[in-house]
Amino acid sequence: MFYDITLRIEYVYDHDADSSRHMVRLYPADLPGKQRPVAANMTVKPKPGEWINRFDYFGNNFIELAFTEAHHEIAFTVQSRVEMFETSPLFDMSPRLSELGRDIAAQTRLEPWSPHNFVGPSPRVVLDEATRRYAQEVVGGDPNALQAVRAIGTALHRDMRFDPEATTVDTPMLEAFHARNGVCQDFTHIMISCLRGIGIPAGYVSGFLRTIPPPGQPRMEGADAMHAWVRAWCGSEIGWVEYDPTNAVAANTDHVVIARGRDYSDIAPVRGVMRSYGDHKTTQSVDVVPVE
Repeated sequence: MFYDITLRIEYVYDHDADSSRHMVRLYPADLPGKQRPVAANMTVKPKPGEWINRFDYFGNNFIELAFTEAHHEIAFTVQSRVEMFETSPLFDMSPRLSELGRDIAAQTRLEPWSPHNFVGPSPRVVLDEATRRYAQEVVGGDPNALQAVRAIGTALHRDMRFDPEATTVDTPMLEAFHARNGVCQDFTHIMISCLRGIGIPAGYVSGFLRTIPPPGQPRMEGADAMHAWVRAWCGSEIGWVEYDPTNAVAANTDHVVIARGRDYSDIAPVRGVMRSYGDHKTTQSVDVVPVE
């Protein structure tokens, strides 16, 4: 399966920025066996004075851009083609929750994707009694880790309402949880907190979601903008799995990965600093179109 993806993000500032520097994560990732970028091109207006390609701690590629002249807006346009590979159905060999801790302890190498990096709080995900209790009530008993992941994702989809107007990128996770509404970022952070609260290592995935659904299937929530979903470690036998709580589905060939980290703060699509004052407005659009 091939997709042509077009992403447009524009920032308009109340007042000119004398200069600015940004880290940009907008290209589809190269993930052997899952997805392969065939081509990718990004245009930036105004033209940056510096353009440096880098990799972060988790192996995600990003671009560091510097603007040295005054500017009132910045516009990013990314066009890419990516090939997505079908994967075999997942056979559940995950341990029960009561046994998962032994599997985690047995992982002695502290590499970027060691489960030890994904069990505690992170900048955007707190470990709270409310989310822990919610997760415990949802899973009940002592299910397998993968069963727990699916149960929590399904429950959040049932209990929360997708509402693009309810939250902003800076809304605290617990505020969205108690209000029971938000967007994919909120669903994902809440599910990460639930999973970590019951001992399942979990992280954050940013990416794109297929815009045009297959015939006869409903359109997924969150397809008009960049999307987010969960990555959970379900034991040494099956390792990391990905689940989309916003749509209550396992991440599959409809989900194109850009970056993976502990939470949004690790892999924000655009992050920067500037010499300016006042506020700014952001617009974003995404088209993910299957190639015949």
